[in-house]
Amino acid sequence: MDWKQAWSTTGTTTNSALDALAPMCAPFAARWDRDAERRTQLRTPDNLKALMAAQREHNSSRSTAAMARNQRSAARKASNNPLSATRRAARTADKAARQHHSQARSVLKAARKNYPATLAARAVHAHAVHAVPGALASWLMSEATHALTLWPASVSAGLIGLNVAGLWLGRRQPSVRLDDGMTAEERRLASRLDPSFWVQNADARGLSGTVPTPAKLTPAGLVSHVRLDGRWTPKTFHVKADEIRALLGARTDLRMEITSGSHGDRATITLRTRSAADGIDLNGWEPGAPWGVDTITGEPVMVPLGRRMLVAGTSGSGKSWSTRALLAEGSEAEDHRLVVIDPKRVEAMNWQHRARTAITPDGVLEVTDDLVAEMHERLALIPRGQDVIAISAERPRITVFVDEGAEVIAMAATPRTRPTKEDPGDPDWSRIMDNLRTLARMARAAEIILIWATQKPTQDKNGGIDPQISAQITYRAALALSTSGESRVVFGEDATEKGWHAHELPMPGVAMLRFGPKAKPHPINTRAFSPADVIALPDRPTWHRESSRPTVSPLRLVKEATASTETPAPASNRDRVRQAVEEGARTLRDISDRTGINKGTVSREVKALMATGALRKSDDGMVLPGQEAA
Repeated sequence: MDWKQAWSTTGTTTNSALDALAPMCAPFAARWDRDAERRTQLRTPDNLKALMAAQREHNSSRSTAAMARNQRSAARKASNNPLSATRRAARTADKAARQHHSQARSVLKAARKNYPATLAARAVHAHAVHAVPGALASWLMSEATHALTLWPASVSAGLIGLNVAGLWLGRRQPSVRLDDGMTAEERRLASRLDPSFWVQNADARGLSGTVPTPAKLTPAGLVSHVRLDGRWTPKTFHVKADEIRALLGARTDLRMEITSGSHGDRATITLRTRSAADGIDLNGWEPGAPWGVDTITGEPVMVPLGRRMLVAGTSGSGKSWSTRALLAEGSEAEDHRLVVIDPKRVEAMNWQHRARTAITPDGVLEVTDDLVAEMHERLALIPRGQDVIAISAERPRITVFVDEGAEVIAMAATPRTRPTKEDPGDPDWSRIMDNLRTLARMARAAEIILIWATQKPTQDKNGGIDPQISAQITYRAALALSTSGESRVVFGEDATEKGWHAHELPMPGVAMLRFGPKAKPHPINTRAFSPADVIALPDRPTWHRESSRPTVSPLRLVKEATASTETPAPASNRDRVRQAVEEGARTLRDISDRTGINKGTVSREVKALMATGALRKSDDGMVLPGQEAA
């Protein structure tokens, strides 16, 4: 039975070799067949009649031209006078006959083009023109001692054999072996990526001159490498994405990537029929868990803390669900604290037991003022020879999460109410963005890290990204975006060229992450973290500028038997303002200087204390305790 196995192995090897050669010969066979079919369609009875009439007319004109030429020669011999009537008449007749012959030859040429010879006949004629005279000349010049004489007839026979073999291989139907693990959709797509099917149908879609390799199944879907001939480049091939999708019959929502191949005349088609992240549970969160999983390689994707980050995604893309794991990580450890700035209020409410939150303009201005003051204090503490301050429970890393960026920018652009004698007016709201820009530029060394999230990743007046802040971002993440322009704003001007097409991502929960020159535009399935999961997290200390010791948010205080031993909470801003007035401060500036609280917050607290009667104003505008006499 060994010979049978050897025969089977030899046959399999031969078929594999022929299958590998078939795509190389397919363009030649397709071009031959198209030309042969064109010639066959032109060989109609009407065109044949026109050709025969043209041949008769040509033969007649050629005979007439020869006769006129002879008559002109005879007239020239009969008379030496070039102006004689006989010579002039012969000359005129010869000119007319030559013109008629030229016209008849043109008509015959057009008729032969309209009724061409078959392609096989043309091939025979070409080889015969080369072989017959070449063989005769070679035989006459050869000697018996010349062992290496080149016989053109043999060369022509070899070329004919190669021609026939190329046609046979190009027309051969390769035995496409589809992996057993393919789905029905993948089998159908793989059969259409077969070179024989592609070449037969590519011309109708304007894709002639392109030949794919048989599709290969990968953990991320089907991959086929395409050879580009003639006018094609990877860029022009990518422009034909709609025609390629139609030729393959692929679903409109199936992600198809067309990228440059290994050489300048190669392109790669990738059909994302599956994901390497399938079957991996990304619900919930635990400390140290990855942010997501690469759908191409199946590798976990980690986003380290301490990196300034931009997170963009249109409404419904899963931006909030995807960022919560980062915020949980940034508020979990003893030397980490979280600040959430959210003018929309919804996300901030989920984190009140683990983060300092700011919702109103006054609150946002106050927290950003505190962060800038903390930054300057920390920068002054960095020892010589170090780049960043060492984090600890007393000086924790502070992650500042801004959600939504466009609302914060609009908040900072709100016109302020000018002060009057009765009303101190609004603070300068533009300081909000000034503070955030300062944090983006300078606070990394102080371990105050900014994460900027927005639904509107544009830099116009209604956009959600500030140019100065964007320039400092090192990690850029985007879920589904609306346009290619937004992808370029998030990932850079080379986003379209390098494949960072976030506007083509499915929704929700699929992102791209760019953080350096080696990052690849792979879709990432991100971790899903619901509001209920956030609220269920245990309480963590929140950061406040007033005290170097952490405090626990009063919203989640739990009364225990040991409550009497807990450290008392620091005085509130309102208590500090009241105490400063009682100690002799009479103007907003004096109160701000004594307490270290910004003027906007001082103004707000003074109004609240006046409403309760704890403070009042004198006729000259001085702030007085409520119990003092006028």
